[in-house]
Amino acid sequence: MGIIRRPNRRQILKTTMALAATGALPARAGALPHEPSRTAAFPHIDASLRSAVGAQEVPGVVAIAATENGILYEGVFGSRRLSGGPAKDAAMTRDTVFRIASMVKLITSVAALRLVEEGKLSLDGPLPEIDPAVADPQVLDGFDAKGAPLLRPPKRPIALRHLLTHTSGFTYRLWDAEAIKYINAIEKAPAAERPKLPRTPLMFDPGERWQYGTSIDWVGRIVESISGEPLETHFKKHVFEPLGMKDTTFEITAAQRTREASGHHRQPDGSLKPEPMEPAPKPQAAPRHHSGGGGIYSTAPDYLTLIRMLMHGGSFEGVRILRPETVALMGQNQIGPVEAGILKTTAPRVSNDVDFFHGISLKWGFGHMINMQPLPDARSAGSMTWAGLFNTYYWIDPKRRVAAVFMTQVLPFADERALRVYRQFERGIYAAVKTG
Repeated sequence: MGIIRRPNRRQILKTTMALAATGALPARAGALPHEPSRTAAFPHIDASLRSAVGAQEVPGVVAIAATENGILYEGVFGSRRLSGGPAKDAAMTRDTVFRIASMVKLITSVAALRLVEEGKLSLDGPLPEIDPAVADPQVLDGFDAKGAPLLRPPKRPIALRHLLTHTSGFTYRLWDAEAIKYINAIEKAPAAERPKLPRTPLMFDPGERWQYGTSIDWVGRIVESISGEPLETHFKKHVFEPLGMKDTTFEITAAQRTREASGHHRQPDGSLKPEPMEPAPKPQAAPRHHSGGGGIYSTAPDYLTLIRMLMHGGSFEGVRILRPETVALMGQNQIGPVEAGILKTTAPRVSNDVDFFHGISLKWGFGHMINMQPLPDARSAGSMTWAGLFNTYYWIDPKRRVAAVFMTQVLPFADERALRVYRQFERGIYAAVKTG
């Protein structure tokens, strides 16, 4: 009788991932071979994601959730790009590279808070004088009868606390009609006056309102100034490499580019149209400048590692990134009675209006939005979340001990259909946690 050779764990995992790449089987459990994991199937989640891909609610999706005990669920369905490329190249895989845009803001916040822990930065003290826009800002106080902007000094200086919580007064024109009006006013101003007008005024006094904007871009500049390192170098040294986040970067390699998902745009009839793949950057002598607020790439497993580190109080698999007390501050309301989370678009092709949790009080900690009431059959009160422009999302539920990532590539932001799939995934995870 011959010897029967049983496949080892690596062979099993390789076969499973190959099936998952075709959409025939969801990748799950055991992303890290040495960690505890759950192997139970959750067909209700699989069916939901598979159906969403079939209906073109999303072109493809990688959705992963973990509890304290390890990876709970992994689902990989659909395509990196609709109607393009050979099937073997177009199929979504667990290691697909996504543009995660503003989800870098959490990474930048972590880097800044590390510097606070080291005594190199203060949440409430003076900021380094990186730019007059931050060191000597002006507040837009309306417009005169001729449409010229009225500017004044702020009532108080900008602190790191304001920047980390989007209460600085800096905004994005994508969600601020007054900021667009200001730029138009500058363009109409006499040529001699334009240099005297700030390009990025504050739209309100620091600490008095919440408005999502370029605050974390400035935090990235501050991290570079204090550390003396470019942002990419600093992130790799202090976050990515210690956590093993090998696919999170501002500059993807040629090999990573072969795993990149294409963008898709929602059409008026509800279908999805693939966008042209972004061209590879041309070689240049000077290093590129990167932003703390956007422009980064990652994979779902990489980003899950980051948020699992936070769920575990700042450390993961023996590597400590932040102190537990710092992580606790990140998940606490840092804006007092001010409400957060509602954004009105000025460019519907790029973003819908944003109101993720209608009727629920929303606050901001250091790096995340926080829902102050529980969601039905979903995340607990006090859960933390944010997103990227191309409809990538994460949440951390410290009460139920759940962390999850949902990644696709669709515009506009807050796309109703993509959000519906995300919510179905979330409810499926909580049903699994409840019954598991």
